[in-house]
Amino acid sequence: MIDFINGIVEEIESDHITICTNGIGFKVFTPNPYVFKENDESKVYLYNHIREDEYSLYGFKTKEERELFLKLLNVKGLGPKVAMPILATGSIEGIMDAIDRENILYLTKFPKVGEKLARQIILDLKGKLVAKQDTKVVNEELKEVLESLGYKGADIKRIITEVDSTLSIEEQVKEALKLLIR
Repeated sequence: MIDFINGIVEEIESDHITICTNGIGFKVFTPNPYVFKENDESKVYLYNHIREDEYSLYGFKTKEERELFLKLLNVKGLGPKVAMPILATGSIEGIMDAIDRENILYLTKFPKVGEKLARQIILDLKGKLVAKQDTKVVNEELKEVLESLGYKGADIKRIITEVDSTLSIEEQVKEALKLLIR
């Protein structure tokens, strides 16, 4: 299995990106292609979907997103074409929370997920999902937000370790802005 690919994002479409590395363009289906930027170098975590009549690459911004995708694929009756919209329209934490709380209403809001499939997701995954808070990933996301707001790398590096990584990204940004202003 190919773990990840580093390359330049050449094209962004509604359901995939084309990422170029060493002169080869890879079409990678992704839950939200717009988290990537054209002409930027990106690291994309991959899943190879191989069937008799199909070879597709599915890509994710984080390992946690890919991990949840793989767990969803283990659910009876749920393939990549159903798992992708779930990840595209829901947050990782929200999906895991809905499964643990047996929130069928939340799960049925996703495209192609009816009550029967929602119950199957809960049956197959309840208690098997553990939220991992990867501080490095959280810090990277916060860093990207602060850079997009115009703050310099040195200023961000100075305060980023002081921000509570267990907060939501919105709360982290508020806390970081307070630290940057003082």
